[in-house]
Amino acid sequence: MSEESNKLGPISAVGIVSSLTKIPDGYYVVTQTTDGSDADLWKDGLFKSKVTRYLCFSRKTEPEVVVDMKLIDIKDPLPESFTLVQETLDKKEAAMRKRRLCVKMSTREAAETAVCDIQITAKSKFQLVNYTCVGEINNMGIWYRMGDVPRSRSSQQTRSAPKTDALYSTISKIAISRPQYQQENSGIYTMSALDDVPFVVSEKFHVKPQQVKKKKNPQDQMANVRLFPD
Repeated sequence: MSEESNKLGPISAVGIVSSLTKIPDGYYVVTQTTDGSDADLWKDGLFKSKVTRYLCFSRKTEPEVVVDMKLIDIKDPLPESFTLVQETLDKKEAAMRKRRLCVKMSTREAAETAVCDIQITAKSKFQLVNYTCVGEINNMGIWYRMGDVPRSRSSQQTRSAPKTDALYSTISKIAISRPQYQQENSGIYTMSALDDVPFVVSEKFHVKPQQVKKKKNPQDQMANVRLFPD
């Protein structure tokens, strides 16, 4: 994505207003086409109508962002996962009469890119660079531009946490070493942690000679016994 798209910020809501004097707070209204003509989506080419409809959008920081837009015929079924822009934001009147505008929403955390700008061209033969055409209405084309969704520090830390856990898991696996094996003629010998360690008996278990008392033989004791006749 270009730097210009990233500076615009993701669009979090798209709507239609019937009057330029009752624009909701935080909304931008597309009042003119790219060549300076009136961007009224309701106007009729033959008769001047008192009814007007202007497309508007908001970049307020909301949990959801707009990730796609479509302009369909009245009889066409609503595309899956899309929401219909059915009423005006100011007077709750019908948003359009010939076609229907619908948008697709996604959570901000799940979206990598989102719609960041909307423009209207006076003629369908005009093409905007880096923009996608939604469709045509009253000889005007509706175009949108995609941009990256900026990430907060908390979401970046959450996404990097699994990588850190994986790193510690890898280190733990490396730290656990397997026992060493040596193959000899008679088979397989397993080396333990006590191999090659000298074995010494502590001095407190040594028995001194003078502390040992010699036990007398029972036969010697019988030899010292005198027998007296009755």
